[in-house]
Amino acid sequence: MSIVILILGFVTIAVGYAWYAKTIDRNIIQPDDKKATPARMYMDGVDFTPANRNVLFGYQFKSIAALGPIVGPIVAVQYGWLPALAWIILGTFFIGWVQDYASIMLGVREEGQSFGALSYRLISPRSRMILLTFIYFYLWLIMGAFGVQVGFNLLTNPAVPLGVIIVILAGILAGQMTYKWKQDIILTSVVTVVISFLGILLGTSEPVRAFWAGLYGTAGGATSPTLFLDVTVAKFIGSLLVVIICYFGAVLPIWRWAQPVNYVAFWIVLLGVIGGVVGLAIWHPGLGDFPAFTSFNVAGLGPLWPILFVTIACGAISGWHSLVSSSGTARQLEKEGDALFVGGGSMFLEMFFAIMAFLTATVAWGSYQGYLDAGGGARAAAVFANGLAAFMSHWGLPTAFGAAYGMVFLCLMALTIMYLVVRFMRVASAEALGDRFPALKNVHVGSIIALALTLALIWLVPFLQIWVVFGAANQLMASLALLLITLWLMSKGKAYQWTFWPFVFMFVTTIAALLYKAYESFFINLPKAAAQANPGQFTTAQIIIGLVSLVLVVAAFILAWDGIQAIRRYRTEAPKPAKA
Repeated sequence: MSIVILILGFVTIAVGYAWYAKTIDRNIIQPDDKKATPARMYMDGVDFTPANRNVLFGYQFKSIAALGPIVGPIVAVQYGWLPALAWIILGTFFIGWVQDYASIMLGVREEGQSFGALSYRLISPRSRMILLTFIYFYLWLIMGAFGVQVGFNLLTNPAVPLGVIIVILAGILAGQMTYKWKQDIILTSVVTVVISFLGILLGTSEPVRAFWAGLYGTAGGATSPTLFLDVTVAKFIGSLLVVIICYFGAVLPIWRWAQPVNYVAFWIVLLGVIGGVVGLAIWHPGLGDFPAFTSFNVAGLGPLWPILFVTIACGAISGWHSLVSSSGTARQLEKEGDALFVGGGSMFLEMFFAIMAFLTATVAWGSYQGYLDAGGGARAAAVFANGLAAFMSHWGLPTAFGAAYGMVFLCLMALTIMYLVVRFMRVASAEALGDRFPALKNVHVGSIIALALTLALIWLVPFLQIWVVFGAANQLMASLALLLITLWLMSKGKAYQWTFWPFVFMFVTTIAALLYKAYESFFINLPKAAAQANPGQFTTAQIIIGLVSLVLVVAAFILAWDGIQAIRRYRTEAPKPAKA
């Protein structure tokens, strides 16, 4: 059965990318390689930098593929394997690649403008401030959701930190070799990937593990001492490592850190997936007694609709992708004809990642009970890392190294996103409040504020609560991106139904999810505060989750209302769409 699922993934890519996506690309968007892209027009060596399509593919993929396609499916299979698999495949086919590719082309055709500037022009003047506010809260949730997993879980394993640090240093070397020393991309790739593998291997050695265990206070199997709330010494150091890495990734020029580090990390991640696929093909386990469907309402998550569609975010569609595509990748695209390969291709590859994560949950443990015993949705990172190690062990990779590799793999999946998130947070705060508070225009001030808020969130709010609200905000961001793309298509007289109906579905679904989470926080969880071990922390967490959910809903409704008015305006003013 596992092989059948892999084949289904390949078929989806073949039909979705090679037929549906290329049809849209050819007949509606119609890229023109003779047009100058923003990367060529405004080349500044910081944000606007023409990049080789292969390098840019690696950057795009690692900039969109974080913990979302990994954690989401592992949590969502609690509803059963069939709903989770169906949403991964259908969401990507009809919605996911659409948003990513169209966001790149929107950014390219509109000279690399941010969503804030585009919303001002395409929707209404007030929508700019509302969208920027929405984006800031949404990005904060991303930092919280990923920060908990990396700082509290992955980096607290003594075999992991050195490997992560070496990979990042290898990425910095890749940037130096590519842009300063003008080395061949193949040589650069081989050298930096080999260094990365050696670093991961060195991180698993006994002296290195003993050093980190001593630092964490976990030597000899001891429990790391608690500093405050539920934050131990290990978690404190792990969260500080996250903050330091994200700070440098946010303030340094994109060619110096973000792009080359993401490129090297792409190879580490891709080779890990290939290793998992090979092991899976050799082993070819079945689903065992893993149920196709468990229940419409899962404790700790909520009802299948709308919660499933926000639990699996990045593996099907993600609003984060639209920000990366429009304000990051679009400013580095050398030719318009590269957009489908970079944007659409990356999304279909991410779908395959989500399928691999799905398989680590459903087949690696032998049964549904085995999945639960391994940690289930609450310990999704461990389920994936150890499941991937189990796959790779079937072609001879030692399980201990495989588990460490899987955890470094996951750290890179998250961190390569997180420092980009901080970049977008400081840009959003500068755009929204920079004229009133000039200090926010300073890259260091904006980044430090974003990282301080991140620490507050991950230290106060439990992971699963952050994850579901992040997922809902993520999908709501996707719906708003689809709204902007729809309005842009209408303004140009192009067919827009292929983005409009996905917008409607995602908007209704994610609004319902956020309202459910707000109700749960205020009316179900808060009354239970007195019975908790840390009632003050629990109460604060529920208030944060409830209020953030409501703020996002109000902002989304205002934007949607203004968007509807804009649609009416464009339907009367714009030329009739050309037939697809």
